[in-house]
Order: sequence, then structure tokens, then C-alpha cells
Amino acid sequence: MHANMIHTELAAAQLPEEMPDLDWITDPARIDRLSQDFAWFSPVLKRQLDGKRGDIAVRPRTEEEIRRVVASCARTGTPITVRGSGTGNYGQCTPLQGGLILDMSAYSAFCWARGAVGRAQAGIRLAQFDTQAQLAGYELRWMPSTFRSATLGGLFGGGFGGVGSINYGPVAAPGNVLGVRVMSVEPEPQITELRGPDAMQLHHTYGTNGIVLELEVALAPARPWMECIAVFGQFDDALEFANRFSRAPGMVKKEVCFLAAPIPEYMTALAEFLPTQCHAVLLVLAPESEAGMADMVKAHSGHISYRKTAEDIRASNRTLIEFTWNHTTLNALKIDKSLTYIQSSFTPSRNMEQVKALEKLLSGEVMMHLEFLRNKDGDFNCSGLQIVRYRSEERLNEIMAIYRQHGVHINNPHVYVVEDGKQHNLDPQVLEFKRRFDPLGLLNPGKLRVWEQLTK
Repeated sequence: MHANMIHTELAAAQLPEEMPDLDWITDPARIDRLSQDFAWFSPVLKRQLDGKRGDIAVRPRTEEEIRRVVASCARTGTPITVRGSGTGNYGQCTPLQGGLILDMSAYSAFCWARGAVGRAQAGIRLAQFDTQAQLAGYELRWMPSTFRSATLGGLFGGGFGGVGSINYGPVAAPGNVLGVRVMSVEPEPQITELRGPDAMQLHHTYGTNGIVLELEVALAPARPWMECIAVFGQFDDALEFANRFSRAPGMVKKEVCFLAAPIPEYMTALAEFLPTQCHAVLLVLAPESEAGMADMVKAHSGHISYRKTAEDIRASNRTLIEFTWNHTTLNALKIDKSLTYIQSSFTPSRNMEQVKALEKLLSGEVMMHLEFLRNKDGDFNCSGLQIVRYRSEERLNEIMAIYRQHGVHINNPHVYVVEDGKQHNLDPQVLEFKRRFDPLGLLNPGKLRVWEQLTK
């Protein structure tokens, strides 16, 4: 074992002796679980991250407990990997160099909702945050399909957006995240409140450049959303409907998810509503838009196979949200573990042309799953979470290259380094914030290439 790894393991082992009142996790099986997320969606990451784990984990309950742990790690040079609920897909919470897993799931208080703004501790589950906001007449602007277990800090540190992004764009869109409370990793940790653009320097950086304690986010007015499934016999009919409905300014909607055949066949819990070889569009919309939506479906030779009101959804605790976004991938993988996926962002001015061309070129090998949304700049677009019949890493890279040749941007979900995935052109300020909040380089080491190169 490398000398640094031995030092890290010994330093981590001494932490419970120094702070015996904290909630420590030392059981190897639990540490293994806390060292993983849904990176197994990728056969590439599954291989690369195999055996990577932390040495110990702690579940702090207060800011003071977090401060004590962080101070001790800074003094001993112990790496820290911050974790929410582990619902990410890129190995964000997998420690590459051992050390401490800082499990934030018990640091989960809802702070307040004032008007259309809410604030909570980073470990709060999104479903809990949304429930609290609803009491004040508001709701979260975006909700990933993992909302029941995903944390607010986890979404900020490694997520994108989700249901609701068709109205408010991704988390990164200006005006969505208003502020963060962040702790530095030093022998005497410092607390700073970052607002606006400064706060966003910690977004989607896998917890590499600061420990986020609280987040303040803008909220949306709460609505009694209903859910429907529209099914179509032809790919183009379903696609054109999804695109037209998404853009229709008078139609109030929260989610438009397009699933091309044969993806609906993997949604076995919805089998009675999804005819064989159909193309389906999963919808979350306002009741006043139902009639207009139904007319539009009919005009595109489709029909409504599933309809639930807000009351039905509450009573059953079953929602179509958990068949959209990356839950689509999860549901497919439950049926066929040989599948994987890619993530793509089309060009707003010609996205339909790109989708149709790639469907024609790769049909049978790449199954088209699109999420309609507004991008960070406000343009209506669709992003893909296409399901792929995996053959080899080489062929997977070829498929992504084909998408790029058609002008489609790829956010590679088969890499664990920040710059290789979504943030190809990393803002130089990310490094400045790393220097400011993690001067010793202890946060999730190995995930931020620019820092690794700087400190070689």
C-alpha cells in the first residue's frame, strides 16, 4: 500500500477516538455502500471505480460537528469526500484516495420559506423541502426523478435540474440558486455566505472546492399538477407533439418526456398503458391545459392512455416523475443490465432535425429518450438521456463521436473527472474558489484535474 494511503487510513481511524460523541460509521459493508453512487449505470465507471472506498464515515448533525471533523481532517491531512444520498451517476461521492466520507444526510433542517424563496441545510431531501415549501404555497422549481432520496446539496454539487426545467431551466440558470453557506477546509474552518454568481462556482464541481452547508433557492407557485401519458404509433408524430406542446406558450406544463420505442417496454409498471411498439410522451401539466393538450395529441394521431389528477397522485403516492430523467435508465437497467446510456444536448434551432437524423442512423442500437426543457439561456430545447445497447467502450465512444459530428453536445456520463463530463470549459474561478476554500486540496481529491495538474 502507498505510504500516503497508509497515513490516510491511520489518521481516519483516530478520528472516533478524538470525537467519540459523533455518529461514526466503521462497519466495512456500510462504508462500501457509502463509497458508491449510481456510477454502475456506466460499465466504464463500474470498472474504473471498482474497489475505491473511504476508510471511515461520519454523519454530523450540526454545523459545529461538521466544523470539528473538518478541522481535524485539515490538521492531519485526511481527504474528505462529501456525500448526500448517493443518487448521482458519475462516481461523484466515490473516494479515490480513501479518507473520510462526510455523510450530510443528517444535516437536513428546513430553515424557512419567505415569499418565493426557501432555505435549507444541504442534507435535506428534496421531497421534504418541497413538502415544507408547499405549506407556504410554493414548490421547488426543479425536481429530479430521485426526489424522494436525493438531497438539496447533492443536486447542487452534482446534479442538473429535472422536472420543472421546462419552465425554469437547469439549476445553473441565473436566478435559481440565490446563495450558499460554505465552510472552508482548514485547521480553523471559515464560514462564508456566497451570493449569486459566486455561489455557482461550487455548482456541479462534485464537492471539490468547498463544503456547502446551506442553500437558498428561488421557488415557484405551487400548483395541483396532473399527469398523463400520450401514446403514438409513429416516431415523428410523437416527437412533433412533444416539441409543439413544450413550446406552446398557453399550455402550462412541468414535464415533457419523450420515450421512443422500444423504451416503453422497459417501463413494466406502466405496461397496461403502453401498447407494444408505441412511442410515449409522459406529461405533467396544469388541469386547465388538459383540453388543449388532448386536442394537440389527437392532431398528431395519438391518444391519451393514462390520466391521474393531483388527488389521485397523492392518494397512490405514485408519480410518472419516477419514469422520467435518469429513472428511465434505471427502469430499463432493471430489465436488461447490459444497457447503458449517454447524455446529449441538441442545438435549439435545429434539434428536431438532429434527433430525426440520429434516430434514423442509430435506431436499434441507441434508443431515443428526450427531456424537453429550457436551457440556461432560456431557449427551448431537448436534452437526451439515450439508452444504448452496450457492446464495448470503443463503440460507446464511436456513438458519442457520431452525435458530435451532427452538432450535438455530449455530457459524457462515463467519466468521473469534473472537466471530462459536463464542465468541458471550466471557469477559472472554480480553481480560485478551490484555493480559497480547500487550500490543502483535501476535498474529493482526484476529481478536479486543474488542481491535480497544478499541485504535481
